[in-house]
Amino acid sequence: MQQAISVWVRDPRIQKNDFWHAYIDYEICLHTDSVFLTKKTSRVRRRFSEFVWLRQKLQENALLMVQLPELPPKNPFFSLNSAQQITERMKGLQKFLELVLQSRLLLSDSCLHLFLQSDLSVSMIEACAAGRTSYSVAQAVQRSGLRRFHSEDNLPKEISRSCDFDSDSSESRDSEEKIRDLAVNKVGNTGSLDLLDSSYKTRTRHSDAYL
Repeated sequence: MQQAISVWVRDPRIQKNDFWHAYIDYEICLHTDSVFLTKKTSRVRRRFSEFVWLRQKLQENALLMVQLPELPPKNPFFSLNSAQQITERMKGLQKFLELVLQSRLLLSDSCLHLFLQSDLSVSMIEACAAGRTSYSVAQAVQRSGLRRFHSEDNLPKEISRSCDFDSDSSESRDSEEKIRDLAVNKVGNTGSLDLLDSSYKTRTRHSDAYL
């Protein structure tokens, strides 16, 4: 029986590092009946630079046995205010994941599992995949959704709630900066972007170093 893996990249949100630097992260929603993946449904948030890290790591682990799909190109003039640029990037990120998930070789990579189904940072993904943490890959996936773990000592002891958890509940909101969410329909359908607060404008463009 054919096993399906459906993935969506949606819901871009502006996150502030400080007064001058901001970036956008995206929600990755996954639904599957594949035996390769631990959770049948999951939701995590990732930024563009983490996708870049993932592709590099997959390429290193796969050596020359598989050709990795391309990510959307970096754009030094990427604007947080451009609905078109954000939508195009989301489409590219979703297409990248769709192609990656078609490869059984790549599906065997622990880094991919942790990227898609855990809240671990990329440094902790590397440590976990290399066996340098007190918890396994499966444990990290099962316990995801509560918070992003900065060290293995902070790994929650309780098992995560079901796949219906609100993945955004731990996302802080900067009320002083009035950052509003960007609501997006599934990229595979219309790819349209709805700016919930069209009055929000940033004065500078941010390079991909911050995105």
